[in-house]
Amino acid sequence: MTTTGRPVPTRRLGTTGPEVSALGLGCMGMSALYGESDRAESIATIHAALDAGVTLLDTGDFYGMGHNELLIDEALRTAPAAAREQALTSVKFGALRTVEGGFTGYDGRPAAVKNFAAYSLQRLGTDHIDIYRIARVDPDVPIEETVGAIAELVEAGHVRHIGLSEVGADTLRRAAAVAPIADLQIEYSLISRSIEEKILPTARELGIGVTAYGVLSRGLISGHFTRDRELAANDFRGMSPRFQGDNLQRNLDLVDRLRALSEAKGVTVAQTAVAWVLAQAERQGADIVPLVGARRRDRLAEALGALDVTLDAADLAAIEEAVPAGAAAGDRYPAAQMAHLDSEH
Repeated sequence: MTTTGRPVPTRRLGTTGPEVSALGLGCMGMSALYGESDRAESIATIHAALDAGVTLLDTGDFYGMGHNELLIDEALRTAPAAAREQALTSVKFGALRTVEGGFTGYDGRPAAVKNFAAYSLQRLGTDHIDIYRIARVDPDVPIEETVGAIAELVEAGHVRHIGLSEVGADTLRRAAAVAPIADLQIEYSLISRSIEEKILPTARELGIGVTAYGVLSRGLISGHFTRDRELAANDFRGMSPRFQGDNLQRNLDLVDRLRALSEAKGVTVAQTAVAWVLAQAERQGADIVPLVGARRRDRLAEALGALDVTLDAADLAAIEEAVPAGAAAGDRYPAAQMAHLDSEH
């Protein structure tokens, strides 16, 4: 249920994908990259999401080096049977990690794809993954080979649907020529709109849905990030260009503009930001599902409230004026990580 007690609406991911809740839960922050997290609260948040009608749980096998998948397994095992049966898992694979937690590249070889899947199935305690995708394109392996390997997992019954992550329009076309693609997972928010030029139109042309992560830009446009906040040493935002120095101050100036509009409408900044992404789908055919990375039940409840927010033409125009496309200061990742993004090339 949403904050007003209405059921969470559903949307189909593309023309071949599953029907999922109109808002998904991104679980990464419960295990890695945002500083310390509370395991009990994380599980309670997943339970609250399932109870509210959220069915899409997004993870990656490299989030905490398997920790996140084990966490989801525990949450699903301890959830009511009806909620557990409705849950869908969206899993990313391919990132190579070090013991210290560093990233050393991506592996999209067919043998590696099937190896990664075997471990994920075990950690998740399931016989199938609902949507499976490589996290970043392996530059040494044609996308046709990687997608072909996932297609073989689909044929064997280990995976239900094929997804992609952070790929450009050309790669999207090449992948779709191999097998049906349910959705493209990619960053999309008020301050990350580069997909609007080529990638989103291509996805729509091909009948591929979009699961949008970073809709609150890692908390930057949530309305909760303060100008004097000190990040933990293990919080990767400390290395993110948008959270550094003058960039941070300029980006929070944008948030202040958004706050004024939100307060006038009686909603929070986060709800406005999520509702804006939802509105982009509603205007074009309900083909975008935002993922919210809530780690706590109160943040989840706030995000769910966005489903009850209606942005009319005047609202959208005011938001566009306050936060125009390209207004963000700084890239969305450090340079080394930007280099891995097929979507940015």
